[in-house]
Amino acid sequence: VMDGPPWLCPTSCLQILYVITDPSFYQMGDPIQLKDEGNKHFQAGDIDKAIECYTSAIKVCNDKKVLAVIYRNRSACFLKKENYANAASDASKAIDVDAADIKALYRRCQALEKLGKLDMAFKDVQRCATIEPKNKTFLETLRRLGADIQAKLKTTFSTDSRVQNMFDILLDDEMEKDKREKAANNLIVLSREDAGAERIFQNNGVPLLLNMIETGKPEMILAAIRTLSGMCTGHKARAMAIVNMVGVDKMCSIMAVDNEEVALATCNLFQCINDSLTGGDKREYGKEEALVLDASKDLKTILLSLLEMVANKKVSGHGRDQALNLLSKNVPRKNKKDQDHSRTLFTIDHGLKKILKVCGQVSELPDQLPLTDNTQLIASVLLNKLYDDLKCDPERDNFRDICDQYIKYTIHAINTISGLLQGPFDVGNALVGHQGIIEMMVALCASEREVDQMVAVEALIHSSSKMSRASFIVTNGVSLLKDIYKKTKNERIKIRALVGLCKLGSAGGDDYSLRQFAEGSTEKLAKQCRKWLCNPQIDTKTRNWAIEGLAYLTNDADVKDDFVEDEIAMKAMFELAKSKDKTILYSVACILVNCTNSYEKKEIIPELVQLAKFSKQHVPEQHPKDKKDFIDQRVKRLLKAGVTSALAVMVKADSSILTDQTKELLSRVFLALSQDPKDRGIIVAQGGGKALIPLALEGTEAGKVKASHALAKIASISNPEIAFPGERVYEVVRPLVSLLQTDRDGMQNYEALRSLTNLAGFSEKLRVKIVKEKALPEIENYMFEENDQIRQAATECMCNLVTCKAVQDRYLQDGNDKLKLLVLLCGEDDDNLQSAAAGALAMLTAAHEKLCTKLTNVTTQWLEILQRLCIHTNPSIQHRGLVIVYNLLNSDNSELSKKLIESEMLEILSVIGKAADNPKRQDAIDAARMCLVKAMDLGLIKPFSTLQDGTGG
Repeated sequence: VMDGPPWLCPTSCLQILYVITDPSFYQMGDPIQLKDEGNKHFQAGDIDKAIECYTSAIKVCNDKKVLAVIYRNRSACFLKKENYANAASDASKAIDVDAADIKALYRRCQALEKLGKLDMAFKDVQRCATIEPKNKTFLETLRRLGADIQAKLKTTFSTDSRVQNMFDILLDDEMEKDKREKAANNLIVLSREDAGAERIFQNNGVPLLLNMIETGKPEMILAAIRTLSGMCTGHKARAMAIVNMVGVDKMCSIMAVDNEEVALATCNLFQCINDSLTGGDKREYGKEEALVLDASKDLKTILLSLLEMVANKKVSGHGRDQALNLLSKNVPRKNKKDQDHSRTLFTIDHGLKKILKVCGQVSELPDQLPLTDNTQLIASVLLNKLYDDLKCDPERDNFRDICDQYIKYTIHAINTISGLLQGPFDVGNALVGHQGIIEMMVALCASEREVDQMVAVEALIHSSSKMSRASFIVTNGVSLLKDIYKKTKNERIKIRALVGLCKLGSAGGDDYSLRQFAEGSTEKLAKQCRKWLCNPQIDTKTRNWAIEGLAYLTNDADVKDDFVEDEIAMKAMFELAKSKDKTILYSVACILVNCTNSYEKKEIIPELVQLAKFSKQHVPEQHPKDKKDFIDQRVKRLLKAGVTSALAVMVKADSSILTDQTKELLSRVFLALSQDPKDRGIIVAQGGGKALIPLALEGTEAGKVKASHALAKIASISNPEIAFPGERVYEVVRPLVSLLQTDRDGMQNYEALRSLTNLAGFSEKLRVKIVKEKALPEIENYMFEENDQIRQAATECMCNLVTCKAVQDRYLQDGNDKLKLLVLLCGEDDDNLQSAAAGALAMLTAAHEKLCTKLTNVTTQWLEILQRLCIHTNPSIQHRGLVIVYNLLNSDNSELSKKLIESEMLEILSVIGKAADNPKRQDAIDAARMCLVKAMDLGLIKPFSTLQDGTGG
């Protein structure tokens, strides 16, 4: 209860009258009046307006006692808003005026308890209990807080000793290996809980973790880094402290070591720190916030250090990969609506040349930076993201100028252009057009040095990425590539030249009439690519180029048909897709999209085709082997060869190389694979269900929709426990709900409703999750749908959801037609629709007696519809109708029960109840008999034998 205005003496009244007549009042406001307004808003439940009034009152109030009351009232508002730091602060200001202000003391106690400061909260409630020793609320709070403090002390002491014990075991060289591993795992698990992380931090944990790192043992370094990651997650103050205690240079030096696992763990530590410093911490620090508010200096230091790592020779290939990954993930804006792209501009000014240097490295030459197979492609992806994040032409001109200045007409320059062509294509393409670049490529192709030929051929391949540019390369480069292919004895160069020819040969896409080469040429090229792909004696990078060639050639239906018939080639490709080299992810995804014909197809309108032919315009032609029967056969062969397990591994790639575009391609493949319900079991068995979840949550909009649709197909007929084990099943709900949006097509709506029906029938926790994802309004809308299948699916979904309390509450609300709709749907002719609607009504009327009465008021046809259900020929529908009748009789509404028995319903119940036992209809017969027994209990009917005895014949 808010505090009313103090009693005013005559003098005070005169002062108030004076202030009101003073014009300054209308600018400043009267604190008493503002306080009263705040009280009214508080009592009406409008907390935000109450806070506004109290804040205005505080600004103009000079009376200390009134000010204390206002602070105390605003403290109550902050408690309601769960803003506990401000609630405690305001209560303290009231207590400063009156140390015995019992309301302020108790409010501060409540706020401090929520902030976890139990000892301080205990002191406040202790003072309250001293002032009012008989107040039960104070005594109960005192008892509860005392018990909580004791439990916390017990846990703290035991945790402290456990932490110290873990470090003792880890830093003891003579300790058994098993015990040390167990201690390391326990420390990591403890750090992932906020209380555990705080205990490690308070118990000199960071210096001890640094000692573990100094041992130089990989397993110790990993345990220490993973523990630090846990400690930094979601806690800004602790993350900043750890950054300053460990040092950014130290973390970079750890990530720079030539150990993939350690580099990845350190990358994760940097990511946890970045997330905590840029909004991952939702805590309210109150007065402490000023100490941890500005993390910009630390973030800038980290950014500069990562850019320094990019071109540093002392950094390992794995460390360089992770530095580039961090830049790619955290520098460009995640949302283009965000106006601040200063990190991108800073990175371009301070690091673009370093990234270009990585792209220009030629590993076959001496004195190069240490790289992995993935490094240069990761750098290209980063360049593309940076260029794409620029907002205006001057910024893009600056990017191009820096690239232009960096190119110095050397073999490294040509390799750098290759990197740009794989990233921001327009920038690379502009450089290719510069005078002397094409000539230099041609000269390098003619060089006797094999590395020169290799770099030049790769540049030619990348420069023909778009059909409009390919025509130039076709006329100028095909003869050159053919010449290299015939003359060179080096398999690595030969295959690159072949890929160039493959790429140029596929410039027409899947248009059968736009073949670049003679009939049969593409099949011969593809055959050679498959031969190299299946040869394990050839190095992995060369075999990857074979996949690259097939990615272009499988635009041709003859090539894709030959490829899926070659099971050895398919399995060889899947094994390479599972390897550590992730540069082929996009190429593999392209091959699979081509083989399943899951690329975007333009709708062909026959009338326009005729018009185009008449005007002698080009008309795309479909290859005979691109028809549905051939596509279905190819899908079956891919599944048999184990495509799903390969896709599952590809999705897990923790690298910038798995771009949003690649994710979209994988989503398209999954959707194509899951078209036939018979194949969905294989997809689930090989981990396809789990692999689809991240694709449905991240990526392009089209990719997320395709993945969600594939998830819906799988979830609609699979056991959720098997398809999505553990907690993953709850992650499936959001993508499925997204398919209910009105801009999705009817099939997506239908599949989503069916899958949600399956999930809703699985557990209460899933039903609650579906409700939390705001699916109910959409499901209810589809219950009005004209399409019979969608309406039925929506009603079945609602039938499975009505056991959830939140759903029942919606039906209990007045002023809507939700219950009326269910009753009317029970009167439809479709058996499945009737069954679902009747099932929902049966469960609702069993759960709430109020709904039994409400059911009879929503429509005058209710009794007729109910009678139709009870005499239905379908035993399941008949049973549900009889259960509804029983629920109505079992409610407290005697008038309703009487009305039922006085109608034809008694005759229906009697006929069904007297029927002989029948296994097919036993549920309905038993329900009818229960209704008759209930009617007898209510005294509405009597047994026949009793009537005979009472009347005497």
